[in-house]
Amino acid sequence: MTELILFLRDLEQNNNREWFNANKLRYMRVQQRWNAFCEELMGEVGAYDADVAKLTLRDCTYRIYRDTRFSRDKSPYKTHFGVFLAKGGKKSMHAGYYFHLGTGRAAGYPHAHMLAAGNYCYDKRAVKLLREDISDGWQEFQTTVLAQAAPDFRPDMDDALKRVPQGFDANAPYADWMRLKSYCLVAAADDDFVTRPNLARRVAEKMKTTKPFIDYINRAVDFANEELLSDTPKL
Repeated sequence: MTELILFLRDLEQNNNREWFNANKLRYMRVQQRWNAFCEELMGEVGAYDADVAKLTLRDCTYRIYRDTRFSRDKSPYKTHFGVFLAKGGKKSMHAGYYFHLGTGRAAGYPHAHMLAAGNYCYDKRAVKLLREDISDGWQEFQTTVLAQAAPDFRPDMDDALKRVPQGFDANAPYADWMRLKSYCLVAAADDDFVTRPNLARRVAEKMKTTKPFIDYINRAVDFANEELLSDTPKL
């Protein structure tokens, strides 16, 4: 992964079309290596999650070109590589396993390398169900779901509501989970972790601890989807 990180660092310093076009062959070489890593990771995770085993590379990877139409940042290229292994693919709105390779030069997204489990985009019905499930079954959620992913993973609170929604106890041990709109666990990774051999196997081993969390979230997502279908008028 060292070659990929060095490319991303150079791109960060030269985020323009002229530099990118002049280094297109270099990009194609690192993209090929990234795709090979992603396919290896899909195989490792697919060994314990049948939903991932069905995916293709196109279902899980992203273009390096940024959509700048609605962004103040007009930089044309992303300075990270990401792969998202989720039931139904990256656009399905299901929870999944995410690995992110950044420049490693600063903390936080998108610079830092990271592992994540969950998603950042859920239907409001799924969020409602998750809040109810977690508050009603907090003890079980804590011991059979969260405990499996600890101590490496922690809940991502960056986009959480400032206050606990009405109807939930603000002093309850699960109160912070009620503030979440996006249910995601995150774990940091440093240069040493991502450049050592057998990265796909090591990432998959860490991600395996989050499978109970993924299954828990997707149960609510699937139920919300079923509700949506049943409420849709038939023509």
